[in-house]
Amino acid sequence: MPLSRQSIHGGWRSQWTFIAAVTGASIGLGNLWKFAYLAGANGGASFILMYLLCIALVATPVLVAEVVIGARGRSDPVHSLESIVLESALSRHWRWLGWLSCITALLILSYLSVVGGWLITYCRWVFQGDLSAASARQVGELFGQLLADGPHQAMTHGIFLLAVWLVVALGVIRGLGLVFSILAPALLVLLLVMVLTALRMGDMAAAVQFMFRVNLEDIHADGALAALGQAFFSLAIGTGAMMTFGAYAPARRSLVKMLGTVVALHVVVALLAGLAIFPLVFAHRVQPSFGPGLMFVTLPYIFGNLPYGSVIGTVFFAMVLIAAFGSAVALLEPTTAWLVQRLGWSRPRAALVLAGVVWLLGLLSIGSFSMWPEWRPGGKSLFAWIDWIAADVMLPLCALAISVFVGWRMRREAIRDELLTERPRLFWLWQFSLRYIAPPAITLILLAGLYRVLIQPS
Repeated sequence: MPLSRQSIHGGWRSQWTFIAAVTGASIGLGNLWKFAYLAGANGGASFILMYLLCIALVATPVLVAEVVIGARGRSDPVHSLESIVLESALSRHWRWLGWLSCITALLILSYLSVVGGWLITYCRWVFQGDLSAASARQVGELFGQLLADGPHQAMTHGIFLLAVWLVVALGVIRGLGLVFSILAPALLVLLLVMVLTALRMGDMAAAVQFMFRVNLEDIHADGALAALGQAFFSLAIGTGAMMTFGAYAPARRSLVKMLGTVVALHVVVALLAGLAIFPLVFAHRVQPSFGPGLMFVTLPYIFGNLPYGSVIGTVFFAMVLIAAFGSAVALLEPTTAWLVQRLGWSRPRAALVLAGVVWLLGLLSIGSFSMWPEWRPGGKSLFAWIDWIAADVMLPLCALAISVFVGWRMRREAIRDELLTERPRLFWLWQFSLRYIAPPAITLILLAGLYRVLIQPS
């Protein structure tokens, strides 16, 4: 039987609330920004095909495994793992997975909130028409000025975190549940508005051909590895957020069905994001392989030269800001839940202390652009180093541990009790992927990240 059917923090009684929360938490900058520029740089349709395969064979099994841990333990990552370890008579050393997940979440939040501050600034710029008729060079210079303005970044970084703190402080039902129930539909509506805008003002035919006409010559090892990493990271696996949300999942509901809906929505959003961005890129004869600058240079330039560009651009950046905000809320929740249970703190106090710590950590990333831009140890900025440690090292380690823990160590009866599936073939396929496909794939991501920084010459 399950250890407990109710988290001390409360829970969501509705399947829709759980689906909206997990969807809103996983649809972040990875879907709306990174997916587009990675697809643009890796052949479009061939990248998307590999991405879909990786989602099905690697990312989804690990996502289900992480949610199972939370659903079984009904608590934050650390306490959930402690409960399962006791139930299954396993080594208490598995608790380190919970700690590592929480630390990883806070590190990612420290620079995600900085980017959230940039998005706040871009919403204001575009709404006010500051980018109207600007050249790509002028937009690039304006972005450079933003990066050099440390005090302004610190302020918007703080505003973003204060909004995140407020939602987490309000609790699971009045805060997270209510906000995600609003944010997820709002995000989909805004995305559909952007797709319709791209259909009217962009080159949709070129975008559809680029995204869905597979050329086997475009399939290569680098693109496959990029697709694997994108599929894995875009679902927010390894940050403890999915364990925590699993703890709030409605009892006696099929996790397989609910998470299947989440993954389907996740893929739809990624594809819609491409259909919203690429038609405008092709219509303005911009290379789709522009890279990370797509969000903060290329697209603002395009919006500045479109009819009603200030309105369209404001909708777009508001949509991306909503996505980043949902991810940030999910990243702050696991450690907040741990502080509340471990130290008996109130939610507002625990979330405020953590938000303050994250704000201070974010100053390191801000300083790498504004105060010491020339200091680049190993050829990378401090912002890039923090991102590398969290995303390329700690996240894969957490995901690898999750796949081993659930796939090989957790009691089979306990897993079946949480999944509530009566389809033995589906359970067998999931467990096979979790045991034999996901670990080698995650190890490949980890080794590739280490190789790029520690071995490959700059």
